[in-house]
Amino acid sequence: MNNIEKDTVTRKENREKQFTKTAFDPFDTRHHGAIQVPIYQNSLFAFDSYDQFDQAMSELLNHHVYSRGNNPTVQYLEQKLAELEEAESAKCFASGMAAISSAILSVVGHGDHIICVHQAYGPTREFLGSYLSRFGVETTFIDGRSIEQWSGAVRPNTKLLYLESPTTSFFGLQDLRMCAELARSIGALTIVDNSWATPCFQNPLTFGIDLVVHSITKYIGGHSDCVGGVVLGSKALIERIGYTEYMLLGGIMTPQTAALVSKGLRTLPLRMQRHEDSGLQVAEYIGRQDFVSRVNHPGLPSHPQYELGLRQMSGSSSLFSFVSDVPVERWKEWAGRLRYFKIGVSWGGFESLVTVNRIERENDDGLEASLIRLYVGMENPKDLIADLEQSWSHL
Repeated sequence: MNNIEKDTVTRKENREKQFTKTAFDPFDTRHHGAIQVPIYQNSLFAFDSYDQFDQAMSELLNHHVYSRGNNPTVQYLEQKLAELEEAESAKCFASGMAAISSAILSVVGHGDHIICVHQAYGPTREFLGSYLSRFGVETTFIDGRSIEQWSGAVRPNTKLLYLESPTTSFFGLQDLRMCAELARSIGALTIVDNSWATPCFQNPLTFGIDLVVHSITKYIGGHSDCVGGVVLGSKALIERIGYTEYMLLGGIMTPQTAALVSKGLRTLPLRMQRHEDSGLQVAEYIGRQDFVSRVNHPGLPSHPQYELGLRQMSGSSSLFSFVSDVPVERWKEWAGRLRYFKIGVSWGGFESLVTVNRIERENDDGLEASLIRLYVGMENPKDLIADLEQSWSHL
């Protein structure tokens, strides 16, 4: 058995373990054997003695004192996510951007330099490129698909490599292991947005990445009913975030949100299997259409980084895009005729979604092309394909 075959077997074994990690909890006498952890709707927690209070105040993140610091319902979710992501610790936030911005702020300060993939999530790019520049932090945006681009952008004051693999709209990959090695060699840290692959299909910490962020709003929540984020990593790095950005900026997750997410987490591995299978069926179908010039899906062998995806990920999710020379206006009309694909931002829930954007053509001829992003939900993929087929005729 060669290394690729061994890696494939290991990935399959890890995927099976995730079902138990998400579904099983030991009997908990604190909660009287409740299957779901109760919602602790408390702003504060009282103590029997002042000695207990002083001890808790000296270690706020390890005790329940005030829900801006540590709430039992939120803590439960953090522990489950850390186990699933193979992290020592985790901190949940009110949104994905709260998690992303807090993770970044924990690493950099005035005079520092960041390298980031230019296809990262839009608000992340705005935070790095515009907001942080007000405080003397510079960011260089690169394509990021080759390690040479990363090493070529390094400066003496580079403190952070920010990755998003795959990226949001074009689904390009970065070599996690090589980026982590580069960062260590220059004394910098790495953060990666792992929302697309989820902990089910990719565990960046095992490749040497320092911090992982997720938009819990997406697949982890899974039901389009909550907004949240999480940062995961070593105990030391998460504790540093916990006592600074988490406590001082106040972007905390509520216990109600944590309870919703915890319920959604129970079925995450099963849902991701469905998303993977359905997404590939729809992507393969779209790739056969004459008016589609390229499908951006890391799970397709036609993706230019397909082999890297096999090395880093154990599966692929159901968000992807395709490029067409058909004008954007016609695609917007087409999107309005779809029955099962709703027009809307975000993704990761049970419903299929579509958005249409204008981009420059790759051949640099000054003309524009259309980028259509599809999110394949939980519907029958045959119904989704039939929906696409009936709408093509009006293009």
